[in-house]
Amino acid sequence: MKRKTFFITLMLIAQVISVSAQDDWKLQKDRNGIKVYSAEVPDSKIRAIKVVADYDATPAQVADMVMDINTASEWVSHLKSSYLVKRVSQNELYYYAEVNLPWPASNRDFVAHLTRNENVQTGAITIDGPAVAGFVPEKKGIVRISNSVGKWVITPLDNSHVSVEYALHVDPAGSLPSWLVNMFSGDTPMQIFENLRQELKHSVPQTTTAMLSSNNTK
Repeated sequence: MKRKTFFITLMLIAQVISVSAQDDWKLQKDRNGIKVYSAEVPDSKIRAIKVVADYDATPAQVADMVMDINTASEWVSHLKSSYLVKRVSQNELYYYAEVNLPWPASNRDFVAHLTRNENVQTGAITIDGPAVAGFVPEKKGIVRISNSVGKWVITPLDNSHVSVEYALHVDPAGSLPSWLVNMFSGDTPMQIFENLRQELKHSVPQTTTAMLSSNNTK
């Protein structure tokens, strides 16, 4: 059973990597510098989502926020609760999350495995976050998501600006009304990236921002 789950996860990762590199993304929303795209995924009824935006921050500042489970509820929309399950290292952890869905849908939950890697040559940081089985027993009344993969790519544009791309493909499990699927494929990713921008404004130290701006004017 574990081998089967591992194989499915690998297939989903391959799909997301393949989809994120393709050219047939269809623009769904474009607002305040944030673009949300969708694309068909082979052998899946659920489309992949890609969100792209630029931020006034460094790659490390964005990556630190993505990896900080304690503050996730402050910017991740519909997140009812989350907590750290296991920290392997500074760049690897497992966390649990429950997603709050409107009636009549049941809430979803999952355990994700985050791994952070930095390209020392380009300065880009990638964070992979597939859902994994085990760690937390399934809960009554909550549908467990077992097939989900997401990938953050945070690329520096200059000393104080980054391009952030997030690609996601998830099987929400169970049945969901089409309006709810559409909401989570467009409105929710947009809201999350807008929240992330605001959270970065509050969390990035003013001294750091001033220093970066000063360096750019030299």
